[in-house]
Amino acid sequence: QDLGHFGVSLVAQTGLQFDLSTSQGKLMASVMSALAEFEGDLLRERVRSGVAAAQARGVVFGRRPGQRTKSDRLAPKVLELVSAGHSYRQVGRLVNLSKNTVLDIVKRSRSENP
Repeated sequence: QDLGHFGVSLVAQTGLQFDLSTSQGKLMASVMSALAEFEGDLLRERVRSGVAAAQARGVVFGRRPGQRTKSDRLAPKVLELVSAGHSYRQVGRLVNLSKNTVLDIVKRSRSENP
């Protein structure tokens, strides 16, 4: 309704053009909008039911916890370099890990060995 005041018309992907200043154009735009909203609602409903069914079957979504093979493999070397006085950034560069991963390895080590 508001767009009709600005002389806006609606053009569908099929090439059909609807003049929003006429009753027929407004009706077509309303019907198309309602159908698009309905289709979106159906899609959301199908996705939700699919996720619920998968969870009922035992499917777990997301990253598996504890999958840190590279950092676990390099943890002894990282801890050795940190205890030798290197900064986290230097250690990260030496073993090709990020500073935050080095920090995570040190934190995990400290929590395991207080």
